[in-house]
Amino acid sequence: MSTADLIARAPKVLLHDHLDGGLRPSTVIELAEEYGYDGLPTTDVDELGQWFNKGAKRNDLVLYLETFAHTGAVMQQRDAIERVAFECAQDLAADNVVYAEVRFAPELHLEQGLTLDEVVDAVLAGFKRGAAGTDLTIYALLDAMRQAARSSEIAELAIRHRDDGVVGFDIAGPEAGFPPTRHLDAFHLINRENFHSTIHAGEAFGLPSIWEAVQFCGAERLGHGVRLVDDIEVDAEGNATLGRLASYIRDRRICLEVCPTSNVNTGVAPTIAEHPIGMLRRLQFRVTVNTDNRLMSNTTMTNEMLELHKAFGWGLNDFQWLTVNAMKSAFAPFPERLKLINGIIKPRYSVLKSESDLGS
Repeated sequence: MSTADLIARAPKVLLHDHLDGGLRPSTVIELAEEYGYDGLPTTDVDELGQWFNKGAKRNDLVLYLETFAHTGAVMQQRDAIERVAFECAQDLAADNVVYAEVRFAPELHLEQGLTLDEVVDAVLAGFKRGAAGTDLTIYALLDAMRQAARSSEIAELAIRHRDDGVVGFDIAGPEAGFPPTRHLDAFHLINRENFHSTIHAGEAFGLPSIWEAVQFCGAERLGHGVRLVDDIEVDAEGNATLGRLASYIRDRRICLEVCPTSNVNTGVAPTIAEHPIGMLRRLQFRVTVNTDNRLMSNTTMTNEMLELHKAFGWGLNDFQWLTVNAMKSAFAPFPERLKLINGIIKPRYSVLKSESDLGS
């Protein structure tokens, strides 16, 4: 069995994946035709996939985000949104993802008259249909756009749907110039309601963004968080000294939702081999591996793991550690997390290790 086949069979947990960043190119084209959107750069499936990936590789987060104009344009009708959510669940299940939290910004899907609640209902219906009959458990995270002013409204929306399949709240969008503390009211509401939050922080902006997310907003997880390495000094012998913030985040086991391929696309790291995830894993931070935007980065969880194997020589023990990390930090209820760890993740990794020499 090849390494790629072995990693493909491994159970996976995904905490950071954007619904509008994971469409199939063929679906983008079909929905554009069905709903009369004529702004696509091409209607050839292969060329469109390459266009999205090329557009993502511009080493700048703001430019990377521009590619979402097209996926957003074809996700303005209920049936279209439900289809995208259905296919998302199907694609993740096919990649042996056993647990996923997929995020989206309801406020970006209102151009054709849908209400915020209708958008959420459509996504949850698609997830339910797509996961039926598979091993996938899938939940939603609701994003508010950090450059807009609807975060309290989206936080209320997330709380309203917490028993329907929404497990948390996030802010997304351009990080520089839009600090988490602009949305303190929303995060205070989330905290008062005993709900969950993760915050995009430490991707395109540095330590102040991470510090605000954790200390002012109460983030339980950090979307990306890789700029935390700015608070870590490594000497010539490779010995690391952690600053106060880095130490706090490691000590508190605050989860880092790391997205290696996406980070290379946006210029956070020049290559996977030079990505901070290697050091963060070595220093025992609560590191997880994620896809971010499967369409724009032309990636899957299997691909992310395979690239990490090539770059760092990581094997099944490493990937089990990363996967259990993710499940521990998931927003699902504790009994559900425990059941997935002990009932699916560890047993399946045990079988894979017995069949291969990729253990260590």
